[in-house]
Amino acid sequence: MLYRAIIAAETVGSTGVSTLSIAQIVGISERNNRRDDITSGLMFLDGWCLMGMEGHRVDVDRLLRRLTEDRRLKGLRVLVDKPIAARSFCEPMTLCDDPRAMIGAVGLADLAGITGYQAEKIVGLKLAA
Repeated sequence: MLYRAIIAAETVGSTGVSTLSIAQIVGISERNNRRDDITSGLMFLDGWCLMGMEGHRVDVDRLLRRLTEDRRLKGLRVLVDKPIAARSFCEPMTLCDDPRAMIGAVGLADLAGITGYQAEKIVGLKLAA
C-alpha cells in the first residue's frame, strides 16, 4: 500500500533561499528518493518549505524521521498522512517553480498557516499544471 505525507516547516538560515542551497537539497533528495522508491514535490517560499512525499509506509516514515531530525528545518508539522491508491508525484523530486502562484491559488499569502486541505489542493494544482 502507498502513502502520502505532506509537511510544512520553517527553514533555518539560507536553506531554500540560495540557488546553491536549493540545488544541494534537490540533488541529495533525488538520490535518496530514488534509492527509497519515494516520489515527491518541494516548495520553498519566504523562509518556509512545503514537501509532499509518496511511497510505501516504511519508506515515508524513514523520510519523515530524517526530516524531523534535519537542523535546516524547525517547527515541522505533518499536514497530511494517509493511504493513497496511486501516486500523484511522478518524479523522485520535483521543485515548484512558482510557489507564490500556487499558494495564491488556494487563498494563502504565505505558508505559515497552511492546512492539510490547502496543501492537498496545491498538490492537485501543481500536478494539473
